[in-house]
Amino acid sequence: MRTIYNTLFSGILLFAASALNAQNVEFKSSNFKDKKEEFKAATEGIDKGDDFLKKGNALILETKDPGDNFLLAIYHYSKAQSLNPNNAELNFKLANAYLYTNEKYKAKDHLMKAIQLDANVDKKQEFFLGLVYLYDAKWDDAMKAFKSFEGSKKADDYVKFIAKHLEECKSGKTLMAKPERVWVDNISELNSESDDYSPSITMDGASMIFTSRRPNGHSQQAWGGYDADVYTSDLVNGKWNTPKSIGAQINTDKDEVSSMLAYNGTKLLMFRNEAGHFDIFESELRGSNWSAPINFARVINTVANQTFASYDFDDVKIYYLSDKEGGVSNSGTDIYFSGVMDRAKRQYGNGMSVGSVINTRFNEGPIYMHPDGETMYFASQGHNSMGGYDIFVSYKKQGQWLAPINMGYPINSPYDDFICAMSANSKYMYMASNRPGGKGGLDLYKVTFWGPEKKLIVDTEDYLLSSIASPIQDNVIEASVQVQKKSLTVFKGRTIDAITKKPVEAEIEIVDNATGQGVSVFNTNSATGKFLLSLNSGKNYGIAVKAPGYLFHSENFDIPLYSDYNLVDKEIELKNIAVGSKIALRNIFFATGSATLTKESNSELDRLVKLLKDVPKLKIEISGHTDNVGSESMNQKLSEDRAASVVAYVISKGISKDRLTSKGYGSTRPVASNNSADGRQQNRRTEFEILSN
Repeated sequence: MRTIYNTLFSGILLFAASALNAQNVEFKSSNFKDKKEEFKAATEGIDKGDDFLKKGNALILETKDPGDNFLLAIYHYSKAQSLNPNNAELNFKLANAYLYTNEKYKAKDHLMKAIQLDANVDKKQEFFLGLVYLYDAKWDDAMKAFKSFEGSKKADDYVKFIAKHLEECKSGKTLMAKPERVWVDNISELNSESDDYSPSITMDGASMIFTSRRPNGHSQQAWGGYDADVYTSDLVNGKWNTPKSIGAQINTDKDEVSSMLAYNGTKLLMFRNEAGHFDIFESELRGSNWSAPINFARVINTVANQTFASYDFDDVKIYYLSDKEGGVSNSGTDIYFSGVMDRAKRQYGNGMSVGSVINTRFNEGPIYMHPDGETMYFASQGHNSMGGYDIFVSYKKQGQWLAPINMGYPINSPYDDFICAMSANSKYMYMASNRPGGKGGLDLYKVTFWGPEKKLIVDTEDYLLSSIASPIQDNVIEASVQVQKKSLTVFKGRTIDAITKKPVEAEIEIVDNATGQGVSVFNTNSATGKFLLSLNSGKNYGIAVKAPGYLFHSENFDIPLYSDYNLVDKEIELKNIAVGSKIALRNIFFATGSATLTKESNSELDRLVKLLKDVPKLKIEISGHTDNVGSESMNQKLSEDRAASVVAYVISKGISKDRLTSKGYGSTRPVASNNSADGRQQNRRTEFEILSN
């Protein structure tokens, strides 16, 4: 279902007219003479519900998470409501509770009925009426209600909230007047009648991990629902298949909430209740199964609540939410980051606030750090939110985060809208929202951004993170929302045995060729051989793929600064250390038109040296190859000289010269057509072939 937003509030008068003859029925024993047991259970339920409602309201006033208090209040009020649905005070209490749950839309009917039954049901009714109007985008009516409440004695505790809601009304009017050109689609095949939220997407768009409170086989919670568990789903023929539990290693009878998949899809950040507060945990994908979560780091997981977390693009920081003391919001949730000291041991530095440019006096929500390293998406109740949590984006400039930008309507609504996953090219976003029109509570949505009209590159951009298998193509020119271009290359694929074609678990090492410094090291999946990595622009990357018993494989990505987004999908065949095996050395570079090796070649050359030292009987031929530009004699001479230069380097590192042969083939052995620049580049290469082992 394509969803922008539900219709506006139809009017209190219609509701009042439909209930004109209703009268307020007090909870007195004399009114329930024939239902003594039901009356006793109802009054006991009201007393219990009042305790939870009071606790929840107190936490809201402190800008703290109310936990399950409002859900428990509703649960205990329900018996009394089923016995007597025409009590003004009880309907008001239910409206109060629903306004602070993920079913806010249920508050309206209870509040309208309470006011119809008793025009002065509660001194805070104008404040809650303002919230109901706000959620229905009746901005002017909401402002009138808030301003009317502002002058009452009951308003003292709500001063900052009144001011905030008045600003939300102004923001809502402005944002809805200029809606963004996006599609907001309910992902109906994934959603349930319970809360479904916190989506994480693999960068190829093939799998999703999310959290749900749907029935899960565990005992029901005290308020009647189920604990939060983590689920997975795969995209099959353009539709998400039936979600399944991620497994008992992660899911227990406690709340487990997914937070973010690592960019390469091999690690998962999540949080769960630990000793009375939420801690961040990490699980790793090992073959087809996720490992038991490990508490992330004690310096991060304090006695406060640490929840939604995000990896940073270069894996040297983690961003997360915490409600620890000393934040900008005082007692609510702020965004912090912590730098890695020893990743293997999960040792991190003390958490630091991202600063008051991002954090506000109100709660900040889930964070997603884009792999471009310069973009932060996050949810917030502050800034120029149009109600509840809105989704914002901030860009980094000279190491500092700039003022957040509201992503606009209909991405944001007066309800709670959370971001947890953005596509690598920023064309698609996956979010959760409790706006009306879903299956219940929080639902998962997919946002499709329309950029400047142009023909899309089907093999790259449209398949990266689309919720449909086919690319979006439309001949109608639409007004477009500006989407910031991402200078990013995504490299995905799998490693397989060149002979059997079966998956091989391999180590992938990424090196900055200019400096020789390692960028990242990780393993491909042991069950599937799959891998996924992102490379930011402005560098020349050497990529080495290594596995025991196989020759290493190399790839090169020279990505100019501010280059366009690109996706490369490649199957890497690893060859055994056997006579006749031949490998192209993609990260050996020479000065233009000469045989002089550049320093960018060192990492690749040293890998070759290590191979020869690891296999001491190995003898190889180093061969040079050129394209067909220029004379045959010149190309022949250049290829011979370049092969000799490589041999000379290897000998200088202690390898016996009788194990090495150099040969130039000029342009006689092309591996691609010389009719294109890309083909000619592939033909200009250095190879080695095993002669004996």
